[in-house]
Amino acid sequence: MPEETNHLKKYRIAVIVQSIIIAALVLTIAGLLLSFLLPKPKAEPAALVENETEPTQSQSDTEESEGFYRLNGKKILFNDPIYGEIFLPVYADVPACAYDTDNVITRNGMTYYLEEEGITSYFGIDVSAHQKDIDWETVKAAGVDFAMIRLGYRGYGSGELMPDDNFDKNMRGALAAGIDVGVYFFSQAITEKEAVEEAKMTIAMLGDYDITYPVAYDWEFVTTDKARTDKISVDMLTKCAVAFCDTIAEAGFKPMVYQNKRTSLFKLGLPDIAPYDFWLAEYGDEPTYYYNYDIWQYTDKGSIPGIEGDVDLNICFTNYNK
Repeated sequence: MPEETNHLKKYRIAVIVQSIIIAALVLTIAGLLLSFLLPKPKAEPAALVENETEPTQSQSDTEESEGFYRLNGKKILFNDPIYGEIFLPVYADVPACAYDTDNVITRNGMTYYLEEEGITSYFGIDVSAHQKDIDWETVKAAGVDFAMIRLGYRGYGSGELMPDDNFDKNMRGALAAGIDVGVYFFSQAITEKEAVEEAKMTIAMLGDYDITYPVAYDWEFVTTDKARTDKISVDMLTKCAVAFCDTIAEAGFKPMVYQNKRTSLFKLGLPDIAPYDFWLAEYGDEPTYYYNYDIWQYTDKGSIPGIEGDVDLNICFTNYNK
């Protein structure tokens, strides 16, 4: 009988062990079920909830504390040849355009802004030595109200400051014909110091000319060759524009920034240049630029009696003779 006794003991031990394992599994399963079924305690509100109306600034917001990244939630849509439809957020502190494009009309090749009281815009051209000798009396008779005349430029390779060869001739001719004038400087500045140099040259050359229209800062990309400005940053380009305009304003003239639609949106800190008048270059039947502008250059293929070849045409929405 000893063998039967040993087998019985082994059997009882196995039953006990199996019972313990089953009990442990049951307790584990029960614990898991309770964790799912019992209600969870409510978590404390996160800090973000407390600041819903005043979100915490990111590092970039803090670094640009003057408002560079303050946006209003609206979007500007573009059709890009690579990305298709893209958008840019809209600055909350840059004035939007208030013009009604339905009021933009073209008659006899000239564009105007027509309201109930009649034409409220002014028709103009911008010229340089590229237009050669201009018959300003004929230009005036063709209906031109104002001319923006190139005063000088900085070489995109050499960086040298140069006057426009026809500046004085064009200024005297336009004023003698009774055409209001403003001027522009073609900049290739890469530092604030250079922009101030350009402004001081402009002021010196203006002398006693009767300027009624603005003095414009015209910075452009050079697309046909390598230029000293190819790698200029958004921050530096903006600082150059501000430095030029502030120097012009200190001398008692009306400063203005000239720029095309895409470069202004992609390459300028618009809140920083918002205090200055803006001259928009956007070619087409009507402007689509979101923000405010004072002059619109709508073509570089215009034709005006008294000028040989193509000339830029503009309309001005601001009465600078007030």
